[in-house]
Amino acid sequence: MLYITMHINSAKNINHYTNVRGLPSIEKIVSSVEDTPRPISTQIIGTIPEWINGNFLRNGPGKFEIGNHKFNHWFDGMALLHQFKISNGQVTYKSRFLSSDSYQTNKEHNRIAISEFGTVTMPDPCKNVFQRFLSRFESHKPTDNANVSFVTYKGDYYVSTETNIMHKVDPETLETTEKVDWSKFIAVNGATAHPHTEPDGTTYNMGNSYTSKGSYYNIIQVPPTKKTEDETLEGASVLCSIPSVDKTKPSYYHSFAMSENYVVFIEQPIKLDLLKIVTGKLRGKSISDSIFWDPKLNTIFHLIHKHSGKVSSIKYLAKPLSTFHQINAFEEDGFLIIDLCASDDGQAITNYNIQNMRKSGEALDEVYNTLSRAFPRRFVLPLNVDRETPYNQNLITRPNSIATSVRIAKNKVFCTHEDLHGEDLHEYGGLEFPQINYHKFNTHPYRYFYGCGFRHLVGDTLIKMDLCGKRMKVWEHPGQYPSEPVFVPSPNATEEDDGVIMSVVITPDEDKSTFLLVLDAKTFEELGRAVVPVNIPYGFHGTFIATA
Repeated sequence: MLYITMHINSAKNINHYTNVRGLPSIEKIVSSVEDTPRPISTQIIGTIPEWINGNFLRNGPGKFEIGNHKFNHWFDGMALLHQFKISNGQVTYKSRFLSSDSYQTNKEHNRIAISEFGTVTMPDPCKNVFQRFLSRFESHKPTDNANVSFVTYKGDYYVSTETNIMHKVDPETLETTEKVDWSKFIAVNGATAHPHTEPDGTTYNMGNSYTSKGSYYNIIQVPPTKKTEDETLEGASVLCSIPSVDKTKPSYYHSFAMSENYVVFIEQPIKLDLLKIVTGKLRGKSISDSIFWDPKLNTIFHLIHKHSGKVSSIKYLAKPLSTFHQINAFEEDGFLIIDLCASDDGQAITNYNIQNMRKSGEALDEVYNTLSRAFPRRFVLPLNVDRETPYNQNLITRPNSIATSVRIAKNKVFCTHEDLHGEDLHEYGGLEFPQINYHKFNTHPYRYFYGCGFRHLVGDTLIKMDLCGKRMKVWEHPGQYPSEPVFVPSPNATEEDDGVIMSVVITPDEDKSTFLLVLDAKTFEELGRAVVPVNIPYGFHGTFIATA
């Protein structure tokens, strides 16, 4: 999920990146729904391969108002968990609202009682004037509305957002079984919803900590297995802490990259103003009002050795960019190659509030045209920079690489990227929500990645990119909006793209016709779909759990 909002004060500051006209309304994509906790049948069109057995789980917002109170931002909606159970060519569907403290408290008061990313709770009308005045001086209580993703730690499934609270979830029933607080185990104030997992189950993540000495970015390591059945994050440790360049204005980050030996943290010029966050409730401002883009700053790539926790003394710099999702990272021939989706403007998600997403006509076109598109890019970082390494010349010796890395100071290398696409991707609005054959090819050289094209405010096509020749295959259908593609390998797969792509496709123009789409990952042709007889809002991230 793209967690960033900015407010632009005057028309002269608004950049236009495209000149699209006539976008169709997608208002129903951000309409509240009821959950469906009991499994319901779906209509199968085509064929769902019989070798697919398991649960496809999805997470995202499903309720956008409480009583008469409306959430402001797309990312504020109450978490709705979805399960598509696939067995022997048939699919059942169920969903359940996450039983978070936020959800239960809001429900109990019939109003928004817990602040979210873009929405500040108003003082309780049942309190007297003095109590309401004092409540302004309370700090924001971090939300536990974990509506971003499903993640695994020690073989257990959790739903996560970016605060310090996760919820352990039963993937069969979708019921919340335990609330888990990162800060009870390690000194962090939150963690990303995009951890990386090694083949042995060891998991890495990142989280900020705020101390009297300033802000720190922490690399977190969680052991692969449990010692007792009921443990959660016991044994988690902070591998290293990196001080923020600006102590009171750390960078925002949604995820990070990992290669075989390194964690790569990208310190981008999207900043959190901690003073504004701390005083937000007093000023009636949400966390989203405290985030800003500072294009005067470079982007910094920090390399942390996973096994020693040592931070590389070399800082790899690049021009200002914003990135929310990395594609892959791997080491080869003395270089660390990192592929990511990025744009040149951190104000890209200015307009992802619900009011804007419900616009139509020219007003909707204007929202879209002021968003900077994200495109896949490759940076190549030389790992062996020492006293013998020359200055002011390109250090990249890889054949056919357009990316550059130039040593500009003792401990600084300036990098430029190579585009991982041809001109044809511009026709599809760039690419986001990237996915790969993760279990076999994460941290290794690879050939294919998958994502959503963005000719609208949400994904409106599915794209397969072949890095050999930068050729694309596209699945598209007017009025249908596919979500993040998830790759599932076929049994006994021998090639990287042996398998299927799954995506939940939202159909705002048609009532109760959302469907689970299954594509042949190799040909990108549709194999089958399972049509769900209920409406589902557009979600964020998901995962597939295979069963025997």
